[in-house]
Amino acid sequence: MNSPFWHYNALFEPQALIRQHAAADVPAIPDRFVNYFGVAIDPKFFPSILGERVGEVEQETIPANWHADIAEFGAALRAVELAETTFTMIELGCGWGCWMNITGAAARRRGLGVSLIGVEGDKDHVSFAVQSLTENGFTPDEFTIHRGIASAEAGEALFPSQEGGHWGLSPVFNVTAAQRDEALATGHYQALAMVPLRDLAEQHDRIDLLHMDIQGGEYELVAESLDFLREKVAYLVIGTHSRAIEGRLWQALEEAGWLLEMERPGIFMNHENKLTISVDGVQGWRNLALFPH
Repeated sequence: MNSPFWHYNALFEPQALIRQHAAADVPAIPDRFVNYFGVAIDPKFFPSILGERVGEVEQETIPANWHADIAEFGAALRAVELAETTFTMIELGCGWGCWMNITGAAARRRGLGVSLIGVEGDKDHVSFAVQSLTENGFTPDEFTIHRGIASAEAGEALFPSQEGGHWGLSPVFNVTAAQRDEALATGHYQALAMVPLRDLAEQHDRIDLLHMDIQGGEYELVAESLDFLREKVAYLVIGTHSRAIEGRLWQALEEAGWLLEMERPGIFMNHENKLTISVDGVQGWRNLALFPH
């Protein structure tokens, strides 16, 4: 019980929900790691973590595994439980498509149709997401990956250039023309389209889950999108990157009529005598306008 991941606040029972969605009797795959929810993962996505776990089927994920914890698994699966007929989700900063795969697999086991939408800035991670979704049995008409930066409005942002080996890179917004040209000339940045949330959701009546992990820009995006979120999004799962962001999100969403059902604050570590966030916080919010009970 010493793990910090046992410590969370919830209005539902996340551990029971996680166990309910465990994939039973999943066979091992010789060149893949299979997680607790039956999702096959190419070890090349995380070679330092999964390189020695090829052929393994994960047996436990409570209180946490190599990627997430009770709070985040529980909140994401809560959105699956609330979905009806078709489960539609958007993952911002989707990387290899972790939450698209996990919640999509859980929705299929519930007998729901799925529509999975991802937004990612890194070109290698986009290919990872397409690969993982395809390998896990999702067809091209069930998922869409956009290469770009999630936003409230259209525009352009700068994104660091790299070769797929780093996670958690942050875009740069609101640069001048001179700053843009200077950054692009270095070869360390690329210009990417900003993808408005409304455009992502345009063809759907409801988004059952919006999973957001955008490296510190979460409050600004939520604050600029409150009307859209209230209208279209049933459940929000947000990875938070500071206590200040957590507090600002709490105030903004509560005032806008959302219910905080899951909360685990960011976890700190002492690094060179300075407290820094070592694990993102998690907030799970239910839209009372769409699901009052």
